[in-house]
Amino acid sequence: MSVTPPVIVFDVNETLSDMAPLGDAFSAVGAPRELAKLWFATLLRDGFALTASGDNGSFAAIGANALHGLLVAEGVGGDLDDAVDQVMAAMRSLSLHPDVPAGVRALSAAGHRLITLTNGAAALTAQLFASGGIKEEFEMLLSVEDAPAWKPARASYDYAAASAGASTSEIMLVAVHPWDIHGAAKAGLKTAWLNRAGADYPAYFQSPDITVGALTELPAALAA
Repeated sequence: MSVTPPVIVFDVNETLSDMAPLGDAFSAVGAPRELAKLWFATLLRDGFALTASGDNGSFAAIGANALHGLLVAEGVGGDLDDAVDQVMAAMRSLSLHPDVPAGVRALSAAGHRLITLTNGAAALTAQLFASGGIKEEFEMLLSVEDAPAWKPARASYDYAAASAGASTSEIMLVAVHPWDIHGAAKAGLKTAWLNRAGADYPAYFQSPDITVGALTELPAALAA
């Protein structure tokens, strides 16, 4: 069975946005650079917990509160509210990964409908894409803030399908996160894992239909 979909749904945070510079923001407020990864994992954990209990929390609000707690635990001094503001501002000022613009344009040129589905805010996606020169390639910029639940809940992928006027089987999710790939696959979407780091895919998650090392490889993988 072909895995070529007419609609491609992109995750945004880490998949399209390069979050590596967040380490600099943490360092600038007196925290270890590596705390950036723990913070993002904590943010996702707590967002998932709210989703599992039937709530739909704000990505920014959860992120700010989680960040404040981690800075306290690290013993960071000074004005913590200002430190939180600085890091959150850096999160809003990220750039695209280098492989994204060419990959997106090639997929659009191949005739695929492109949309996003992020656990963050659609406004930040719009800002990221405008800065990167790819906003016009996308039909819709969706966020779970308008959906019943965060990814990887089935309701989030159903929301994307309904918004696109397509069945879940006509959609492919592209993401760097195996938990997102698993959730999408369980909801009936086809999946493409963007594995820039050359990592091993977790055996306990449903495997992706396609694995690529850069977004620029996806058009050829789909065509093949």
